Amino acid sequence: MKQLQCDEIWAFCQAKRSNVARMKKPSLEAGDVWTFTALDADSKLIVTWFSGDRDYRNTRAFLTDAAKRIVSPVQVSTDGFAAYRAEMSDAFGWDASFATIQKNYTGTPDGSGPSKKYSPGVIVSQTKDVVFGAPDMAKASTSYVERQNLNIRMGNRRFTRLTNGFSRRLENHSHSLAIYFFHHNFCRIQKSLRVTPAMQAGVSDTLMTMNDLVRLVDMLAEPPKARGPYKKRSLVA
Repeated sequence: MKQLQCDEIWAFCQAKRSNVARMKKPSLEAGDVWTFTALDADSKLIVTWFSGDRDYRNTRAFLTDAAKRIVSPVQVSTDGFAAYRAEMSDAFGWDASFATIQKNYTGTPDGSGPSKKYSPGVIVSQTKDVVFGAPDMAKASTSYVERQNLNIRMGNRRFTRLTNGFSRRLENHSHSLAIYFFHHNFCRIQKSLRVTPAMQAGVSDTLMTMNDLVRLVDMLAEPPKARGPYKKRSLVA
């Protein structure tokens, strides 16, 4: 694993941040939810992911977990989010290489309707910067992980815009992502690779199905607690 791409994708739980104040009974889980993803550019494996606020604390937790799952020094590519610059060296160490890709858009997107409201403007240029290390700037990119964001929106109903399929609880939101990423890593064959990302990365040697996930859950689940003995009820006339 030599090329790691990181990005974030937006969703919300219960209500969008701008609407939380108008809720009758808002909870601490209500509002915007960002999912950080780290993708191996060679195998398309999702190395790790993390859902929460888009802040320094969660960025640190996400990068620290990603670094623990990688053995060799790696080149990391991200967008220009400031938290990446602040936390990357602590998570991966100075043996890694880090580059950022800042894309510049026009003020208005193409088209009209919902696509105009929710799509960014047309990209007009991009700037690549070396933050530390010796990254190969020809390979510094976030294209694969940004394409994966589209896959998430198409494959996970809770990320579909302009519907009522959004999550009502953060726990359920995270559970749906865990199922999605298991399917992506272990069950879905990549057309360009002709194997699953996990097989390409050497994590698995077999094509798995969702039945395998159910079996894993059954193996890890705690046995049900014993109930009873039940007391017989006497009927009183």
